[in-house]
Amino acid sequence: MPGAIYAEGLVKTFGDVRALDGVDLDVPEGTVLGLLGPNGAGKTTAVRCLTTLLRPDRGRAVVAGLDVLKEPDAVRRSIGLSGQFAAVDEYLTGRENLQMVGQLYQMRAKAAKARAAELLEQFDLADAADRPTKTYSGGMRRRLDLAAALVVSPPVMFMDEPTTGLDPRNRQLLWEVIKQLVSGGTTLLLTTQYLEEADHLAHDIAVVDHGHVIATGTSDQLKARTGGERVEVVVHEREHMTTAAEVLAGFGKGETTVEDHMRKLTVPVTGGAKLLAEVIRELDTRGIEIDDIGLRRPTLDDVFLSLTGHVAEVKDEQNDKEAVK
Repeated sequence: MPGAIYAEGLVKTFGDVRALDGVDLDVPEGTVLGLLGPNGAGKTTAVRCLTTLLRPDRGRAVVAGLDVLKEPDAVRRSIGLSGQFAAVDEYLTGRENLQMVGQLYQMRAKAAKARAAELLEQFDLADAADRPTKTYSGGMRRRLDLAAALVVSPPVMFMDEPTTGLDPRNRQLLWEVIKQLVSGGTTLLLTTQYLEEADHLAHDIAVVDHGHVIATGTSDQLKARTGGERVEVVVHEREHMTTAAEVLAGFGKGETTVEDHMRKLTVPVTGGAKLLAEVIRELDTRGIEIDDIGLRRPTLDDVFLSLTGHVAEVKDEQNDKEAVK
């Protein structure tokens, strides 16, 4: 039986560009799927097809038990959507924005007012609730947009890069809100370029590149595909690198990588911290002074690089500077 979000063979083209090329997804009820990929991978196009904003050229999609193509109005009543850019009325106050959304969903005025107050408190906007949103910072507008998507507590939620532009404190606040939603039974599809975000929140991850889902699995399953643990050593003196490489080869389970300009050697291993202690003892016995040594486990960045041949998009420093409290 398909999950709360299900897609089979979704195809969407824009002229000569094939934005989606046979995308399959299956998100069990009450879980988070992280859709991970760089700009242009097809993440946003997939979200727009699943939320009825775009009609796929081919394929099938079911959301909350409803056929996206045959029952689009019913689908829209059953989902929440937060896009990449805040969609708020800047001439209304924060409170008025949320109350308006509630009334559009045919909530009673009293219930819409109560829900707005609850969300303003939850998203740390209560002090600015009665100011026009045109006076809000970018980060505040982002949080208000996310609150608007949650007014009716939808059973299925789509968040398209929700924490872009948020500072670390507000990003953490949103992560806590997402955890609360999912613990209450909400199913969430989350697109992101933040590898830490996918690692932290998603039960399963689908890696998307050039319109294809190229890998799916839990974070641990995807990391296991990159080859497990590695010992990394930085020697103090470059002339000790050959001897250090011999030591590592004796413990390694594969080829030792040497980065001469950094005086760094890396070798895949099994055995964890116990083996690391043995490596340190052997290096000391051989008189090799080291500047650094560590046991490194694969990250999602390693996964992405191994699957696609390039790293996931990293936000530049300017974006971080523009993140508003």
